[in-house]
Order: sequence, then C-alpha cells, then structure tokens
Amino acid sequence: MDTKSDGIFPKRQYLPVFRGAALVCAAAAAGALLTGCGQDTDGEATRNGAAEAARIAAASTSPSADASHLTEDQRERKALVPKAKTGYEHALHAATAAVAKSEPVSVELKGTPDSPRWEAEVATGDGTAHTVSVDAAGGKAGEARAKHEDEDDKRELADLLKKATVTAEQAARTATDKTKGTVTAVELDDTDGGTPKWSVDVVTTDDWNKTTYDIDATNRKILGEHVDRD
Repeated sequence: MDTKSDGIFPKRQYLPVFRGAALVCAAAAAGALLTGCGQDTDGEATRNGAAEAARIAAASTSPSADASHLTEDQRERKALVPKAKTGYEHALHAATAAVAKSEPVSVELKGTPDSPRWEAEVATGDGTAHTVSVDAAGGKAGEARAKHEDEDDKRELADLLKKATVTAEQAARTATDKTKGTVTAVELDDTDGGTPKWSVDVVTTDDWNKTTYDIDATNRKILGEHVDRD
C-alpha cells in the first residue's frame, strides 16, 4: 500500500478532497453552473461540460433504455407474442394434418392478445392451397378452407414446392441461429431469379424488433436480412 505524502496532506486525506471537487464540477457541468470549477478563459470547459451533459441526457432517454419509447408496432409485438402458447411448428403440423397430403406454404402470428391465432397455408402437390386458422393459445386447428386460385397460380405454387428441398422448420432454425428470438412468420416465395426462398420473421423480446431473413430454400443460404425497428 502506498503511504507516501505529497508534502501537504497524506494521500489518504487528499482523496476525499479531490472527489468532492470532482463531484462539484460534474454537477456544475450537468446543470450548466460552471462557476469556480477550473473554467478556462476561452470557454472550452463550458462547452465540453455542456456537451457531456447533453450526451448523458440523450442516452438516458433512448428507446433501448426506456420501454415507454417503444413504437406502435413494437408495443403490439410485446402484447401479442407472449400470448402465443403454441409455436409456429405446432401450427404447421396442425394445418398439414387438416389437409391430406399437404405441405406447408406459410404461417403467421395474427390476432389480438385476447385471441391470438396462427394463420397457416398449406398446399397439395398439384398446387391446390388451403388456409387453416390455429388457436395460438390452445393449439386447436379450425376447418381448412380452400383457396380459389387459377391454374397458373397452382402450377407456380406446385413448382415452388417441388424445388424447395429445405423445410420451413430448417429455414426457421437457420434464422434463429443468427438471431435468438420468437419466430412469428414463415413464408415460401421465390426470388427474382425463380429460386424458392423462405422468408422468416424473428422477434427479439429484449427490444421487440423484428428481423426478417430470406433463406434459399435449396441450400439454407441466407440471401438477405432486414431489421424492422418500427
């Protein structure tokens, strides 16, 4: 332990004086009361103190630090996502079970906190699609409803299903490996080049942002990533 004296006070006596002076200066800078704290002649200390006070004030009121600054979409996610007691996997299984020989096309969490639901779409090999609503709280699937589409749409969907060798669950795991959170939507689509892709939405429950991943449905490669902070 260093017990040397500075020639005026022993070191153990000097430290409280120094700390007290620092606290007075910090308080003066934060409140713009910079009198008697070593202000220089050109006002540089005043400017530096005011800038630091402004920085601290801005940080303390940032959206990430204060939940009251959540956007409308973030508040909706915060209210809805925890109410889904069954995940997207259960919704897809329930939907495919409701339509014989069908495969998943999409699933999305919708509804209200009082009545959350998964809206799923499945299709058979010829591209005939059905929608199935699944209770996100209890997991019960409703009646399958056929979608009325023309033959071209059916052929396009059938072609996507044949090309997609990556499952919806595999795509979702690829997304959550990158961003830990809750999957709220998965959808099969195609790229501009005609390659099938899965779009996966992941909501992070620390900030309620939504990250959307586009994942190649033939090799699980991540094609794009977008964070929605609105």
